[in-house]
Amino acid sequence: MQLPSGPTQPPIVQTLQWLLRPISFLESCRRRFGDTFSVRFLGFQTPMVMLSDPEAIRALYANSEHGLPPGRTLALRPILGARSLLLLEGRDHLARRRLMLPPFHGERMRAYEETVRDIVARDVATWPEGEPFALHPRMQGVTLEVILRAVFGVTDEARRERLAGLLGGLLADTASARLQFGVLLSRRFGGPDPLAPLQARRGEIDTLLDVEIAERRADPREDILSMLVGARFEGGAPLDDAEIRDQLMTLLLAGHETTATGLAWTFDLLVRHPAVLERLVSAIDAGEPAYVRAVVAESLRLRPVVPLAGRRLAAPLAIDGYELPAGTDVTPAIWLAHTRADRYPEPFAFRPERFLDGAPSTFAWIPFGGAVRRCIGAAFAEMEMRVALAEILQRKTVGAVSGSAERVARRNVTFSPAGGTRLIARSR
Repeated sequence: MQLPSGPTQPPIVQTLQWLLRPISFLESCRRRFGDTFSVRFLGFQTPMVMLSDPEAIRALYANSEHGLPPGRTLALRPILGARSLLLLEGRDHLARRRLMLPPFHGERMRAYEETVRDIVARDVATWPEGEPFALHPRMQGVTLEVILRAVFGVTDEARRERLAGLLGGLLADTASARLQFGVLLSRRFGGPDPLAPLQARRGEIDTLLDVEIAERRADPREDILSMLVGARFEGGAPLDDAEIRDQLMTLLLAGHETTATGLAWTFDLLVRHPAVLERLVSAIDAGEPAYVRAVVAESLRLRPVVPLAGRRLAAPLAIDGYELPAGTDVTPAIWLAHTRADRYPEPFAFRPERFLDGAPSTFAWIPFGGAVRRCIGAAFAEMEMRVALAEILQRKTVGAVSGSAERVARRNVTFSPAGGTRLIARSR
């Protein structure tokens, strides 16, 4: 069973290319090796196979028995906790997924739109008038506040401010490529765990969350924390406090950085495509949601926030002329899947209209992963992006600070704008 070919540089070189210049690294591999190729990263004993053909991705995701690649657990367990939905597998994962899905769909989710609207409007009111500023940090603040209010349900202002500082610091500490490289080095060569210092901060956060959990047990509200407190497995057992904390941290990580980054990328694209921006503003003013949805979908296609959504094979997988053995780590390269000319004519053009003519096939657009591990907050994230776009563009005109599009940088498990998406905004 021969794995697909791939770059021959030492793992440390491939790792640095992936961390520092991920898009050019992926493009180079696609040009040289085609849709399917193998890469070697520092700290991993075996190669990782990357895919971009939607049919190969469909085949990968069709088997729900495939497990998680070890890199996810290594990087995220110290932050999220052992029972995080992102880290569990098999029946444990499915049971919790069923438990946590309801508030992210239907009327329950739409009830949070007003919260998002209020938070965005308050932030926009503080934007500098006619002066350059970085949008990404502001959107991080907005999405963190949304989580603290809609998910955690924190109403005590002092406690919310304290949690915001601790959580923001934790997320910032875990975002650097240096930390990721340190984790891989320690895994390969041993030595102190670079993630160990984060445990003290996580302990402070847990103490504050325990207070919130106790309050919700005594007096449930409409937030998602109250739903978790009241949730029951099929046998009637509740979640204990430690697991509730793990799931709250999961929702924080899944919904904070990703949504903020998606918004920052969307504005970077909009200010460089004035015709799209003009049409979007007209659609918002007219109360026509279809084009707003299309802009969000096209932005997530061209600037996917999460680059990989892999599996460790539980059984052999036949794809693209190869039979990959059980135990192989396999992942879609999401950006490559989203920029295929056979699925998206003019694949590098920002054309939201392509999503007005009908959605692409399921596995040609996977910004939230796929199958049983698709992000449970996907609908919430898209709603948050649509509401934020509308609130901002109803109040402000926006323009670019420079003529160059943002370069992709790594922040933890995400692709983020290196310069923070610098804008100039003026009141309408």
